[in-house]
Amino acid sequence: MFKVGDYIVYPMHGVGQIEAIEKKVVLSKRTEFYIITIINSGMKVMIPVQNAENIGLRSIISKRDVKKVTAILSKDETSSVDDWKERYQNNIDKVKSGSIYEVSEVARDLFRRGSEKELSIMERKLYENAYQLVTHEIALAKEIDIEEAGNIVSEALSAYQPGKD
Repeated sequence: MFKVGDYIVYPMHGVGQIEAIEKKVVLSKRTEFYIITIINSGMKVMIPVQNAENIGLRSIISKRDVKKVTAILSKDETSSVDDWKERYQNNIDKVKSGSIYEVSEVARDLFRRGSEKELSIMERKLYENAYQLVTHEIALAKEIDIEEAGNIVSEALSAYQPGKD
């Protein structure tokens, strides 16, 4: 159970802060809701407390886990799926999972693919979304500003140089 003021990750939407926990009557049933403001969009969402786990709401990673994320971003590995529809669906599924590690894989794979050839508009948007999700979570985990977190992500993505093995 989260409390007011906690930062959380809402899969596909990103980092948010719990502004309130309110009881509301919905369909003649009294239900408790988290009222969350998504940081990068300002969007407000209501999530039933009892559904939070099923939806994938989770806490921000620890400062210690940031190293694992940057290791994934700089890893000499990419998805080998050539069919763009299958690759796109796999990447969407990873982002929807809410796992920072899977979202990091998406950012890495699309960054690498984009450096070899131009990404489709849909893949470019997915890359930007994954990049933003990772950056915002690292900023909160390390208690740094978004720009500094973006530098960490960009440096990790750029660390791998093909042919330098």
